[in-house]
Amino acid sequence: MYNGLVCSDKLNEECGIVGIYSNDIQDISKLTYFGLYSLQHRGQESCGIAVNNKGKIKYCKGMGLVSEVFDDDVLKNLDGNISIGHVRYSTTGESRASNAQPLVVKYKNGDIALAHNGNLVNARTIREILEEEGVVLQTTIDTEVIVNLIARYHKFGIESAIKKVMELIRGSYALVLTMGDMLIGVRDPYGIRPLCIGKLKKGFVIASESCALDTIGADFIRDVEPGEIIIIDAKGMKSIPYDKWCKKSLCIFELIYFARPDSIMDGISVYLARKEAGRILARESKVDADVVISVPDSGTAAAIGFSEESGIPFSEGLIKNRYVGRTFIKPSQELREQGVRLKLNVLKENIKGKRVVLVDDSIVRGTTIRWIVDILKSAGAKEVHVRISSPPVKYPCFFGIDTPERKQLIGAKNTTEEIRKLINADSLSYLSIEGLIKTTGKNGGFCLACFNGDYPMEVPLE
Repeated sequence: MYNGLVCSDKLNEECGIVGIYSNDIQDISKLTYFGLYSLQHRGQESCGIAVNNKGKIKYCKGMGLVSEVFDDDVLKNLDGNISIGHVRYSTTGESRASNAQPLVVKYKNGDIALAHNGNLVNARTIREILEEEGVVLQTTIDTEVIVNLIARYHKFGIESAIKKVMELIRGSYALVLTMGDMLIGVRDPYGIRPLCIGKLKKGFVIASESCALDTIGADFIRDVEPGEIIIIDAKGMKSIPYDKWCKKSLCIFELIYFARPDSIMDGISVYLARKEAGRILARESKVDADVVISVPDSGTAAAIGFSEESGIPFSEGLIKNRYVGRTFIKPSQELREQGVRLKLNVLKENIKGKRVVLVDDSIVRGTTIRWIVDILKSAGAKEVHVRISSPPVKYPCFFGIDTPERKQLIGAKNTTEEIRKLINADSLSYLSIEGLIKTTGKNGGFCLACFNGDYPMEVPLE
């Protein structure tokens, strides 16, 4: 129940990754930096870059944003022709510098650097087995489990080693790693986490989102297929397809919230999918109102679609301060609340005396949306009708999204009408699951477990 506390009410993705191979780039670390900068929305806790120079790997990583960890002097020291990078928001493992990625380890034949986006559901079991066999683990992240297994099976060749590891690990993962003279990309057999390939003039890029390719001037080739292994070396790019059947299950929240709107993911324009969600939402939940506004920036595309379909004018109603620090690191609840207030302010002239449709992408705990409804009414809004461009979040995620326990999810324990009362809205409607699927232009191929509890694989009991 709402208790006056204001805290982050968005789901958080674990991380973003990028890998670059080219013999024609002098400053490959700077290109990687720009790629990570474009993926900063996927993780703001820590970041890192590792560069491979003829099998020897140098790296730098630390807590903070990309612009806080790296400068020209650091980047100049990272020279080579293969580079991987990572931005992180922790969902497994503690928030500390030793858990920052890429993870760089030494093995019998040299160095391995690996960056991972996702979450393994059986990492604890494998970790216990490794520790029982005398393996000393330095971090608390499941990425270390993966890199240790690759090192263990390297004697069979890298292709066989990765295939063996994929048979052992369960969960979601998109990987970039470098060892020897190779850049390697791997996507989990369900395709839960995104990964795509781009082409430079004399090289290749592997990244979580196509917006990273655009930023560094690479041409989009295609998405990595579920279960596919990509190996890039001096001979070019080699694809090793997955030889078993799995039901494709891209995380639908990539399209709802996580991905940048200018990305194309598995053939779907993120922006157009969000805009179509607003259109379908307007058809599913008609309302008499004077103005449509969004919770910036995640609800803006859907709000524009809602406005176009309903005929209700779209306007700015909330102004976002883009220079406010991350509120989750504030030391007290009082300061955390102040941080949220600094992020959003009402444009009173556009909402005073009006019936307002407030469009957002999701409700998790319900705390922030209640606060927004209250400040809109305090600023003079006559009515506030909340429209959410996704279904109610009812179940936790085990695949790399930071969701609270089910008992903390407002949609798990309350009806829509009960939620409406809790957030003090005049009306509340969510997009249906059927409507959400229609926004993608496809008939399926998505993980919807956070809405319907239908997980693509066995998951731990709560």
